[in-house]
Amino acid sequence: MKKIAIYPGSFDPITNGHIDLIKRASKLFDAVIIGITQNSKKTAFLNIDERLKSTKSVVQEIDNIKVMSFDTLLVDFAKSQNAQIILRGLRAVSDFEYEFQLSGMNKHLNPNIETLFMTPAEQYANISSSLVREILSLGGDISSFVPINVENLLKAKMY
Repeated sequence: MKKIAIYPGSFDPITNGHIDLIKRASKLFDAVIIGITQNSKKTAFLNIDERLKSTKSVVQEIDNIKVMSFDTLLVDFAKSQNAQIILRGLRAVSDFEYEFQLSGMNKHLNPNIETLFMTPAEQYANISSSLVREILSLGGDISSFVPINVENLLKAKMY
């Protein structure tokens, strides 16, 4: 049986930290599906098409990666993709409590799906999409946090 993992998130925008985790996960699993959420309760900076396109562009060289959007329960999306694992990134201890709650709820909803926590490489531990957007909005340099094509998309959208 193929080991398929789902890496869910808003990816608004995808950061170098996300990419680090994706590259490392691609070596552990037969397939990794990046599941971009279409959370209607959350206002996204980039629309779903921009997030899909920018994410696909930065992972296109990795053979076993697939990028998709979803607007269902994560466990239902995972089941529809025959995924057995949900990948979640933990940047800091403060992320753990929330992620632990999600993991427990997902396990209750579908006991056949496991959650695997991965930590980023040290140089990416402080990067988050929301901080990238905030730095950009205040005129700061985001070039070390996102790939160049994502930086260009964000600047075009912002200005």
